[in-house]
Amino acid sequence: MTTTTPPAETSHRFGWITDQPYLLLSLTSLFWAGNAIVGRAVAGHFPPVTLSFLRWACAFLIVAPFAFRHLIADWKVIRRHLVLMVTVSVIGISTFNTLQYTALQYTTALNVLLLQSTGPLFVALWALIVLRVRLTLMQAVGIATSMVGVVVIILHGNIAELAAIELNIGDVMFVGALAMFGLYTALTQKRPQMHALSFLAFTFGCGALFLIPLEIWELTTKPLPAFDWANVGALFYVAVFPSIMAYLCYNRGVRLVGANRSAPFFHLIPVFGSAMAIVFLGEQPHLYHAVGYALVLTGVIVAARKPKAG
Repeated sequence: MTTTTPPAETSHRFGWITDQPYLLLSLTSLFWAGNAIVGRAVAGHFPPVTLSFLRWACAFLIVAPFAFRHLIADWKVIRRHLVLMVTVSVIGISTFNTLQYTALQYTTALNVLLLQSTGPLFVALWALIVLRVRLTLMQAVGIATSMVGVVVIILHGNIAELAAIELNIGDVMFVGALAMFGLYTALTQKRPQMHALSFLAFTFGCGALFLIPLEIWELTTKPLPAFDWANVGALFYVAVFPSIMAYLCYNRGVRLVGANRSAPFFHLIPVFGSAMAIVFLGEQPHLYHAVGYALVLTGVIVAARKPKAG
């Protein structure tokens, strides 16, 4: 499959970075690295649907002024492909994130990081089903190599710790969330030609809109969150970095190199997460960090290389 890059995707305002897919996908992983941690930290403060709804509603309100003129220009295109656009919004915004935050109420950060490493497998599955694009041998080898690196980092180099991990209903929900995001990734390859901000604003707004019925139900069954500085700060983080910035970078990166070549960058999330723990939380670096980082980076480089024509 040949991926075309529409002229409307590239904004001169952002310059050269919009044509650097590997940098964009790396930034996506950096922005997402703290999402599971923040989501887990506020799991007892925000009900899951409320956190998801506020995240996307706030993200939409922030991006809407910048996207408004592009939305007007692209509205006819959006209307012609309304079913696809709504499907992408419900799957990638409403369902994925609500399942993710619900799962974080029941599971641990360790389980989430381990399960998150299977993300590229779901992308590959949906790319095959939706796009008829198969993993190449080198992509499969790269994904497997980087997955081993993730396990080394998370288990501190001790494979025996796998036996101590217990799975629960939250883990099942999180796997379901990953399956939804894999489908979102594949479907974005079929999106119509439009400006990146138009796509972002529509999916954010539509995703938040479809959460309103669930949000009304949740507000009648669970207490309202306390809007103190810590919760407001967490909400600002998830609205700006894992949402606006990450989805801009991710959508553009997938647009440039395709679903299967972008998927291995999922494995950079625990790399960035552990590196931030070393830098900001004073965690001591160990040999297993270096081994895990080397395996992940090797796997990402191998899997992300452009297949030879033939």
